[in-house]
Amino acid sequence: MINTMPVDGITVASHVQEPAELVIRNGRIHTGDAARPSAGALAVRGGRIVSIGDDASIAPLVGPNTRIIDALNRRVIPGLNDSHLHVIRGGLNYLLELRWDGVPSLRTALWMLREQAARTPMGQWVRVVGGWTGEQFAERRLPTVSELNAAAPDTPVFVLHLYQSAILNRAAVRAVGFTKDSVAPPGGQIVRDHSGEPTGLLLATPAAGLLYATLAKGPKLSDAEQIGSTRHFLHELNRLGLTSAIDAGGGFQNFPENYGAVMKLAEQGLLTMRIAYHLFPQTAGQELDDLRRWIGMVRPGDGDEWLRLNGAGENLAWSPADYENFTEPRPLRPEHADSELEAALRLLLDNGWGFRLHATYGETIDANLDVFDKIAADTGFPRGVPWFFDHAETVSEAGLSRIAAMGGALSIQNRMMFQGSAFRERYGAAQASDTPPIRKMLNQGLTVAAGTDATRVSSYNPWLSLEWLVRGRSIGGQLLASAENRVDRDTALRMYTAAGAELSGESDVKGILKEGYYADLTVLSADYFTVPEDDISHIESLLTVVGGHVVHAAGEFEGLAPALPEAAPSWSPVGHYGGYHSTMFPTPPSGVRQAQALVEAAAESEEHRQWRIVQGFAPDDAAAYEIFDACFVL
Repeated sequence: MINTMPVDGITVASHVQEPAELVIRNGRIHTGDAARPSAGALAVRGGRIVSIGDDASIAPLVGPNTRIIDALNRRVIPGLNDSHLHVIRGGLNYLLELRWDGVPSLRTALWMLREQAARTPMGQWVRVVGGWTGEQFAERRLPTVSELNAAAPDTPVFVLHLYQSAILNRAAVRAVGFTKDSVAPPGGQIVRDHSGEPTGLLLATPAAGLLYATLAKGPKLSDAEQIGSTRHFLHELNRLGLTSAIDAGGGFQNFPENYGAVMKLAEQGLLTMRIAYHLFPQTAGQELDDLRRWIGMVRPGDGDEWLRLNGAGENLAWSPADYENFTEPRPLRPEHADSELEAALRLLLDNGWGFRLHATYGETIDANLDVFDKIAADTGFPRGVPWFFDHAETVSEAGLSRIAAMGGALSIQNRMMFQGSAFRERYGAAQASDTPPIRKMLNQGLTVAAGTDATRVSSYNPWLSLEWLVRGRSIGGQLLASAENRVDRDTALRMYTAAGAELSGESDVKGILKEGYYADLTVLSADYFTVPEDDISHIESLLTVVGGHVVHAAGEFEGLAPALPEAAPSWSPVGHYGGYHSTMFPTPPSGVRQAQALVEAAAESEEHRQWRIVQGFAPDDAAAYEIFDACFVL
């Protein structure tokens, strides 16, 4: 018997015909299974749960080589499943990104940026891409172009803020070739100074194409580095308790070229998350060509339990897509949108392909449903293929009834947590309180899965999304959702586990902890069901198991997971700072938090002083303590 943790109460059977490979015991296991809601132990063989119950029920499966892990009476839940995550695209660039997710102050964020610029080699960029908003900072604002120029006078810096804007320093403006004569694409704006020169601020008005096209001009990792970057990104998601994701496709993610990293990891048995992926046509006007090509190459369900095709989307055609930039008015639907969507849908239905469809506004959903009705009237819809809408922030109650009648489902994200203040300012508090209308969705009997839409907008941290579902507040603490539109913790967790499994057609093998199901689970740093609501977002995983394999281990379980290779390139921001800014439990009482904040501020001040000395900005004496920060000089 391999004891990886202290074990009492289990003895090794002398002869076990089919011993378990792994046992998790002494845990407060929330199974998600209505027939057996809780348990204390489970056994795993061949990547699946073979028994779940208590020590007595597990003991007959323990053999000499069974690995036993004592959960130390911690909360254990099914592995989390993000139903709308750009995991494939995010992995390709992860090790190039400076993540501001969870960073508490703009001062700290700029210090990180300045220090990273100093170590970034010539020809490379510093890029901050999604997962943050000015509301999270103590200063409650975004950085300015002047601050980026002061922090990195020579290294190109690109900072993406939600779907709304991008901020470039002077070096980045030069690197991407913006001049007085540059023309922005429709729906985007290059902000200029009084002489007509680009200032470094790009706006989505409302389309984010300009922002993403500018980001795409940056240096890329080599194929080998993209594989390593993807591996590190998956491990970061494992650290937060994720064991599955449904990839939503996305712009600049063509098939099969940009799927090579996850495919290579799958071939090598190195995936640490299960991924059900979608295929997203890349070029307006050529959508049907893309779909026909893919239909000839693969079919939904192709792959295995680790990597499999789930269908088309989240765009099927570009023209019907709306833009979720709530600082701008809702975009009008082009006249040709209906015919282009109809053509794509008929092609998919004729070939038995399921799909997901991006739709932010109720007006978009109603128009799409009208196209569905037209198809239903002559050739039928949906002909047995699975389909669902993504986002659905302002879907109407009548629209929900139509979705239910047509056998659809929904995938919602915590984008309001990051953009809710802008939404409330434009549409009012009453509308914001019911956006998206989660309770109405559930009351219709619809499958409603949860996710993040990371990495370019919301953070990939699922615990932020879970807190938002329960608490209904923005990242800055502003109350948005009414009490009637918030859900209890058990419902939120089902939306992040079992509901996601339904959207990928895997509800018979994952989403709950039950005999015959995948052994995908996480041992939490704090009890999700009992911590204060505003501390849910601080939870992390201490032990993540996927298919019976330990893929992440921290705290008391440190050392139980295989080590990752070093981050490459060696100057990677993630390699230095990590990903999401950890605030793991135990969280101290508020008074202690305040004291710790003062200590952190003092430490930060000292770090900044030392940096100024090294850079020659201040002498190594008491005068160096004068209050000055070049990053804040306008």
